Amino acid sequence: MATKPKVPAMLFGIGVAAIAALMAALLARKESREKVIAQESQSLDYLKEQGQKLRERGKEAGQKGRNLIGCQCHESVQSSAASERPAYEEEKRAGMGG
Repeated sequence: MATKPKVPAMLFGIGVAAIAALMAALLARKESREKVIAQESQSLDYLKEQGQKLRERGKEAGQKGRNLIGCQCHESVQSSAASERPAYEEEKRAGMGG
């Protein structure tokens, strides 16, 4: 009869340990979720900041490119017109005289 009280006590101990393990797992999951959510929030903030910096750099680069192309196009139009003008005038004279 000495063994009978040990079996229910052992089963009770196993049950309590199982419940404690489940509770610990649930708490660990909750803490893990909270950590993941916090990390996600930090990551989103970082990405927003980097995206804003990238947009600003893109705008600056685009403006510099437009300025550079605008200057080159204006200069090339002026030089092209200046070099074609004598040929045009010569052609115009040849057409009038002939």
